[in-house]
Amino acid sequence: MSEELLVKHCSPTLAGIKTGNLFSVNFGNADELRACVRDWNKALSPKGLRIMPMRFNDGRALIYVYRPSKLSKDLSESLAEDLLNSFGYGGKTPERCVSELMKRLRQNEEFPHEIGLFLGYPPEDVKGFIENKACGCKCKGCWKVYGDEAAARKIFAKYKKCTAIYCELFKKGRSRDKLTVAA
Repeated sequence: MSEELLVKHCSPTLAGIKTGNLFSVNFGNADELRACVRDWNKALSPKGLRIMPMRFNDGRALIYVYRPSKLSKDLSESLAEDLLNSFGYGGKTPERCVSELMKRLRQNEEFPHEIGLFLGYPPEDVKGFIENKACGCKCKGCWKVYGDEAAARKIFAKYKKCTAIYCELFKKGRSRDKLTVAA
């Protein structure tokens, strides 16, 4: 698993402006991948970041990079709690919710719709996506927007700018650890 992939796909989370990101990585040996994740967690968890392999499938792993403190705040919003309750996550701690999400990802090929809540998407957009069966959104960016389009467009631009800056800094030699903001 390369640091370049981490920076390319998770810059807003590394910067502390997004709750979480997902990316896929090819791997030859699952034990080596787990060892890499352990090493990265040792280095990055003091900065408030957590990395978890969510599922393994045909030589590819789905990696979840997130900020537990941001996730806890996001999942405690009333609409997010209602959505999680409706999907059977009710009353679980954020850590247990992540474990439940991992279980669901490993049992099904498709992503569960509530996954957006774990990535920092606005709950009203997650709800709109589910209710409208992914149709009729106001705009598309990092996610499909059903709520506040202007706010979402600002966030999309912020994430895009952050990723461009982080990729450039990484290319110029800035390390993963230096790019990860303590939160």
